[in-house]
Amino acid sequence: MTDPLHTELLEIAQEAARRAGALLRDGRPADLAVAATKSSPIDVVTEMDIAAEKLITTVIAERRPDDGFLGEEGASGDGTSGVRWVIDPLDGTVNYLYGLPTWAVSIAAEQDGETVAGVVEIPMRGESYHAVRGGGAWATGAWEGTRALACRPAPPLEQALVSTGFNYVTEVRTRQAEVAARLIPLLRDIRRGGSAAVDLCDVAAGRLDGYYERGLHPWDLAAGDLIAREAGALTGGRPGERPSHALTIAATPGVFEPLQRLLEDFEAWR
Repeated sequence: MTDPLHTELLEIAQEAARRAGALLRDGRPADLAVAATKSSPIDVVTEMDIAAEKLITTVIAERRPDDGFLGEEGASGDGTSGVRWVIDPLDGTVNYLYGLPTWAVSIAAEQDGETVAGVVEIPMRGESYHAVRGGGAWATGAWEGTRALACRPAPPLEQALVSTGFNYVTEVRTRQAEVAARLIPLLRDIRRGGSAAVDLCDVAAGRLDGYYERGLHPWDLAAGDLIAREAGALTGGRPGERPSHALTIAATPGVFEPLQRLLEDFEAWR
């Protein structure tokens, strides 16, 4: 039986994500420009990232004023309720800046440090993904009604379609490219979509057999990681570790472990 608090948190996340997604989709100015940069000159923030995060935090604070926040664009606070919201108002900002459709709003709720509810809204696909811990993963989209998600049956690794992403720091992305070059001959192929949240949902929906990336932050993966796990995928980082900035992997069982082993070998951790 789902905890009523977790259901409440999910409903708030869905409302906030839906409203932020509509703002980003319908309010994108024709002359959208970079408002700031982060880790490098090509790691950008737009005015719409900032506006979407403000909308999300306002919606949540009106309903739950004692909760904490961790947002990519600066929302921060511990709160007093034991609940913290982990927010990426626009995951895939470079795609959004260029008018590409692969971007998302990602909102997760943590209770005492564990993710208990997550929503990923993908406006340009007309899709919304959600999960509550222990309640499975679900999506709405062009199909009728709400669909239960399940990751794909595990193929042999050489038939696995895997997605990844690249960091905006030159030294890191150069190393990531070297690892990808070694992986490609061992897989069906590699995709690069540009949004970690979307990739994690695509694993959950059976559109990918796996996904991995270095350099993710909590807001990039919190909601998508829960959705993937609730759809039956395995998620983690380096062997024995949870997904983290060092490494995040999500894959159908049977692909996860061999992919993790290859990444451990190829990364040559020191």
